[in-house]
Amino acid sequence: MEVILLQKIGKLGNLGDKVAVKPGYARNYLLPQGKATLATAAKLAEFEQRRVELEKLALEGLSAAQARAAAIGQLNITIAQKAGEEGKLFGSVGVKDIVDAMNNAGIAINKQDVRLPNGQAIRQVGDYEIQIHLHTDVNATLALKVAAE
Repeated sequence: MEVILLQKIGKLGNLGDKVAVKPGYARNYLLPQGKATLATAAKLAEFEQRRVELEKLALEGLSAAQARAAAIGQLNITIAQKAGEEGKLFGSVGVKDIVDAMNNAGIAINKQDVRLPNGQAIRQVGDYEIQIHLHTDVNATLALKVAAE
């Protein structure tokens, strides 16, 4: 199935690219979320009329993400959890804990944006660098300290 991308999609293409994707990916993800439209002659003509507007929106989104990344880069978050003598946590620090701490610090993010190291919840006391995915081209690094209560 051929679609026209209405925004940049990582590992797929840029704004305005005509790409072939599997029908399920188009039906279930790209089309419902407004990230692409079917590649018909009428839709191609409509897209060319809207291209400037869509490029402007994409540029604004990128600059906003870069501003948020700069703010996140200066942020140091500390999360206190109960821990044993060896530094092992009773429980863990997960995505929800990080999102709540960042929202309390004044920076709103979604839990889908957080990329934990090794894809696992944090179970040890220490300093960690957490990747925050803000945009297709913008990732920020959050300095997180997990401390014992």
